[in-house]
Amino acid sequence: MRNLYTLLKSLGLVAVLALLATCSLLVSGLPAQAANPLELNFGLFGPKYDGRVAECERALSTITSQFQEKESTFWNSALQITGFGQIHETAFRPWQSDNIPRRFCSADVMLSDGKLRHVHYSIIEDGGFAGYGQGVEWCVTGLDRNWAYNPNCKAARP
Repeated sequence: MRNLYTLLKSLGLVAVLALLATCSLLVSGLPAQAANPLELNFGLFGPKYDGRVAECERALSTITSQFQEKESTFWNSALQITGFGQIHETAFRPWQSDNIPRRFCSADVMLSDGKLRHVHYSIIEDGGFAGYGQGVEWCVTGLDRNWAYNPNCKAARP
């Protein structure tokens, strides 16, 4: 038992010394160095964006299912999207060309309560779960209950 205590004590001391050495390097004020040629990946391993983003209509089923899931799970509501209209693109890659490609769209949505609202959404290349597939971010005007895109879904637009 005493040997185990001594071993743990010495391992703890080693860990503290390693942490102090790391901290002293961080605060020493040494300038950062560029990656050497072996550390560069030349685009072999990193993301490679081609700008191939689906059309606005391809995201509608995703928005419908995610909206129904969000309303029922988090807001205890039976509200559902029953139809789309006036679907149009508002922007494609509105920022610099080296940013992740996005297609911004807007549409009118009819809800199960009979109200017509607007939905603003973006389709993102490699924006799906864990960077696989295309992702969709959306906001239904007037139903952004957690204010993620507030005010009035402005943050969901370009």
